[in-house]
Amino acid sequence: MGLGGISIWQLLIILAIVVMLFGTKRLRSLGSDLGSAVKGFRSSMQDEGDDKTEGEEPETSETAKDKSDV
Repeated sequence: MGLGGISIWQLLIILAIVVMLFGTKRLRSLGSDLGSAVKGFRSSMQDEGDDKTEGEEPETSETAKDKSDV
């Protein structure tokens, strides 16, 4: 028994049918597109995390002057 009652032979047959339907070229481009989407998602999540950890900038003398002028 394999995953959820599906044997390895059934998985291989499904894989062969998918390759016949879509072709290796289209599957390769689909995998490439999916990989770049995951990479972009991870980098945007990392950027979002970096923005939250930075928080507000510490107040410098210039920003303190600007606030007092208002």
